[in-house]
Amino acid sequence: MRQPITRLRAVPTLLTCLALAGCASTTGPSNALGYYWQSLRGHLQIMHAAEPIDAWVARTDISPALRDRLRLAQRARTFAVTELGLPDNASYRRYADLKRPAAVWNVVAAPPYSLTLHTWCFPVTGCIGYRGYFTEAAAQAEAAELAAQGLEVEVYGVPAYSTLGYMNWAGGDPLLSTFIAWPEGDFVRLLFHELAHQVVYAKDDTLFNESFATAVERIGVAQWLATQSTPAAREAYATSEARRGAFRTLTRTTRAHLATIYEQKEASAPDSKGLTAIKIEAMQRFRADYAALRERWLQPQGAAAPQITTAQVAGYDRWVAQANNASFAAQAAYDELVPAFEALFEREGSDWPRFYDAVRQLTQQPQPQRHEALRALQPSEKKP
Repeated sequence: MRQPITRLRAVPTLLTCLALAGCASTTGPSNALGYYWQSLRGHLQIMHAAEPIDAWVARTDISPALRDRLRLAQRARTFAVTELGLPDNASYRRYADLKRPAAVWNVVAAPPYSLTLHTWCFPVTGCIGYRGYFTEAAAQAEAAELAAQGLEVEVYGVPAYSTLGYMNWAGGDPLLSTFIAWPEGDFVRLLFHELAHQVVYAKDDTLFNESFATAVERIGVAQWLATQSTPAAREAYATSEARRGAFRTLTRTTRAHLATIYEQKEASAPDSKGLTAIKIEAMQRFRADYAALRERWLQPQGAAAPQITTAQVAGYDRWVAQANNASFAAQAAYDELVPAFEALFEREGSDWPRFYDAVRQLTQQPQPQRHEALRALQPSEKKP
């Protein structure tokens, strides 16, 4: 049976949610108060829906597939602690069925001739390049306000989010129905990613935080698949990772091309019509290159290889169709410094505690020096 949330426990929950949700507003205090309320209400609904995994496994009204996946989650949670040095706490030991496709919807924005994300500033997390809402309608309303200011915007569903360990006293971040049915490799890597945010977090540095967590997920899932998984799961992950890698290469190339175009604006201030035409041409080239890549993905791979379906690339299709400066800038936060973190892991002898200590030491530096130190580690062929 779920324990009721008492008034006493709701008070620190409110303070934590406000700290994590943020204090910035685009339209004034009333908007800020509304944002506080939706953040608190949305998070409490998730916490209230969560029950211990053992309780779910014991139920007779769940599918065998869900029961097996919850048991897999327990194994992965133990692996995260014993093999990856990730926190041994209350997070991801409960499960919640949200009955919706996303945990939250993020809003990101960027100027029309820049890949620098618009930021919101929060008391605990600092300034970050996205703002989360527990309903898509609220996220779209925020996006419309930003678009009216001349910014390019994107709204996208997020399967999970981290409270950075601040809510472990209340049961921790739960596993969610929004990602529980993902293929094994993708499911496990997301779990490792979110736990990584509880290990190291640098205020005001989305690029650092997301690249670090992405590096942990990639290294961690490789270790999991090599020692804990089946040949079928390894093959499925390798196939999907190959697609992700090809797509990352394409978007990284386009991002660099757009950055070069926008540098012209700063250097020589060309007329806006000319700059817009160059930008449109770059985006058309990006979409044409993706169409060619997609066609190769969907070609028959032989009798032994599973055929890729249009459903498996639907997420890429949506991303490309809506791609703009905000999309490219947000993606950069998740992959730009990943090779540097991977190199740092190798430098520390592939020892997780030493790696985490080295990352913590980086957080003590000002952001420019921190990024410079990481980029010095970046393998030359992967430097942006």
